[in-house]
Amino acid sequence: MFNFLKKKEKFSLVSPVSGDLINLDKVEDQVFSSKAMGDGFAVIPTEKTLYSPINGKVKMVFPTKHAICFQLNNGQDVIVHVGIDTVELNGEGFSVFVKEGDTVKQGQKIIELSEKIFNDSNINLVTMVVLLETSDMNLPRFDKFIKQGEGVIKNDTCY
Repeated sequence: MFNFLKKKEKFSLVSPVSGDLINLDKVEDQVFSSKAMGDGFAVIPTEKTLYSPINGKVKMVFPTKHAICFQLNNGQDVIVHVGIDTVELNGEGFSVFVKEGDTVKQGQKIIELSEKIFNDSNINLVTMVVLLETSDMNLPRFDKFIKQGEGVIKNDTCY
């Protein structure tokens, strides 16, 4: 009763890693660039450690360790997906520091890449952060360096 009086819970997404911030349509993977999974952003990492972009819970850690699905406190799902075709590595070179059901805070360490994987020029490590099942959020054109923990999206708009 009186749900119309209930405030929608606010959320923010920060960059999980330092690097070049780009729009999803620049990602060399049709699933992400077409926004078939949802809208968001990508970072070409300059560091090998990734941190939680959200406050919420870990909903799923993919067995291949290249992706983690989170649930924001408002119920919205967010996926952090490291790299293009990194599923084929079968977890090699990925250390994961969270598990399903964990509560996470922005800036909490979630994944570390091995030196071997991070320095392999044949592996595209562009990291996508996607709000699942969202339509085009009309995000501005990104083309800048961003530091880990810097805000990108707040309540469906940009910082």
